[in-house]
Amino acid sequence: MKKTLVIVAHPDIDNAVINKRWIEELSQYPDEFTIHQLYQHYPDGIIDVTTEQALVEAHQNLVFQFPIYWFNCPPLLKQWLDDVLTYGWAYGSAGNQLKDKKITLAVSAGIKEKDYAADGRYQFSLQQLCLPFELTARYVKADYQPIFAFYGMDTNPEQGQAQPTGNEINQSAVNYVKYLLEMR
Repeated sequence: MKKTLVIVAHPDIDNAVINKRWIEELSQYPDEFTIHQLYQHYPDGIIDVTTEQALVEAHQNLVFQFPIYWFNCPPLLKQWLDDVLTYGWAYGSAGNQLKDKKITLAVSAGIKEKDYAADGRYQFSLQQLCLPFELTARYVKADYQPIFAFYGMDTNPEQGQAQPTGNEINQSAVNYVKYLLEMR
C-alpha cells in the first residue's frame, strides 16, 4: 500500500509550534508518511511541476498541512495548486491523477474555534473558509475528507487568552497521526 504524502506549507517552520510538532510526530511513521515541506524545497518559489506531479502519483493519499494566513493558505501552497494541478494531469478529459485519492487539510488556526462560527468573531467556520479546497478536490474527482484542525495557537494572543498547553499540543499531534491512519 502506498504512503500518504503530507505537503507542508509553512513559511517559518523553525518558529512554528503546532506544525512543527505535527511534523515530528509524522516523522515517527516513515513507512506511512512522506513529509514534503514546500518552503524548504522551493525557497526561491519556483516549483518543479514534473517532480511534484511524480511525487503525488507515487502516493495513495494527499494532505495539505498549513497555518491559516489571512483566512487562507500561505502563498506558496496556492502557487503549488496553480502550477501542479494542470489540465490533462489533474483534470480535463485525460486528467485523472487525483481521481479517488483521499485529500484532506491539516490546519492550525491562531484564534479559538468559537470565533469561527456564525455567531463568532469572524462569522464563518473554518470549514467554510476552506471550501475552495473542497471544491478543488471535487473538481479533480478526489475524495475530500473532513479537516483536521488545531485552534488557538496565536503567537500574539489577546490579553487574557490562554495559550495551549504542551499536553494539548502533544495530544493534537497524536490525534493527527491517528486521524490520518484511519483515513486510509
